[in-house]
Amino acid sequence: MPKIKAAVAHTFGQPLTVQEVNLAAPKANEVEVTLEACAICHSDITYLNGEWGGSLPAVYGHEAAGRISAIGEQVSDISIGDPVVVTLIRSCGSCPSCSSGRPTGCEATYDGDHGPLKMTDGSKLHQAMASGAFAERVVVARSQVVHISEDIPMEVASLIACGVITGVGAVVNTAKFRPGQDAVIIGVGGVGLNAIQGARIAGARRIVAVDILPEKLAVAKEFGATDTVLASGSTPWVDAKVALGRGADAVFVTVGAAAAYTTAPNYLALNGKVIMVGMPATGAVSTYEAGNFAAASQSMVGSKMGDVVIQRDIPWMLDLYKQGRLKLDELISGRWPLTQINEAIADTKTGSAKRNVIIFK
Repeated sequence: MPKIKAAVAHTFGQPLTVQEVNLAAPKANEVEVTLEACAICHSDITYLNGEWGGSLPAVYGHEAAGRISAIGEQVSDISIGDPVVVTLIRSCGSCPSCSSGRPTGCEATYDGDHGPLKMTDGSKLHQAMASGAFAERVVVARSQVVHISEDIPMEVASLIACGVITGVGAVVNTAKFRPGQDAVIIGVGGVGLNAIQGARIAGARRIVAVDILPEKLAVAKEFGATDTVLASGSTPWVDAKVALGRGADAVFVTVGAAAAYTTAPNYLALNGKVIMVGMPATGAVSTYEAGNFAAASQSMVGSKMGDVVIQRDIPWMLDLYKQGRLKLDELISGRWPLTQINEAIADTKTGSAKRNVIIFK
């Protein structure tokens, strides 16, 4: 079995170990991708901290791009050498969710303990989020990759695999946001900035960015926020409503903080909805008065990966990028080699980075 270098998590909350591991050849409907870039998402960090549980040892990483280097015998629509985006969205194509056009809700289960990765002694190595992309190569289902054009830089392509499709998709797919509506985005990290971009592209009248860090609010303006609110005050929703002149039609919670979900309804207009994007730690609880939602015809809607159909939405978003209408280069805060992945993760944890990207050479 071929050996590759990967950043392995052996213990939650501890640094990763860059070491050799085994990677199996692709099966019938799988492809092997030699990676050129993998961005660090806060979901990776949440898993690494043990906040969502999980199986160890494991290889995390799920925002990746590279070139096809091997294909399974049943794969015929993609070729060795093709540039691709690698996502965590693994869809069977035939369950009720996939059949109704919602592959992000695929009902087929995947057991990463029995995926293509093994330790060099043959013992278990978990392929986290069906990707395991903090590694030189990955083997994933054909359904997880999207063929892209040669003129897209690999570090840019990696960003679109999760943070971009999740933020933009939450606006256009989940919220079905319409021109002239008003949006509030709570949390201005990588996903939040892309929700801002999604609202701008969808024709929002006003977009209010809410965050606890003033420097992040300044960046939010660069990505399309019309107004900003510092969340450290006692009633930031009042400031947001002053900026809008009313409540918001949609409030996008892009941070994994239970407290943000508790306060999110305070920003809403009548008939408005909270779009639930960020994922708090397992066991974290938010509270609501259900009667208020019923009386105001308001709702809360979950948004997994922006409810995207990757073969449809990734080409569309990359076309917007090439037109200059979707900022992607500006999302990259730093480029790091795999050997410095722990430093890159530490920098991401500070909250000041938009997206750090691991570059494979």
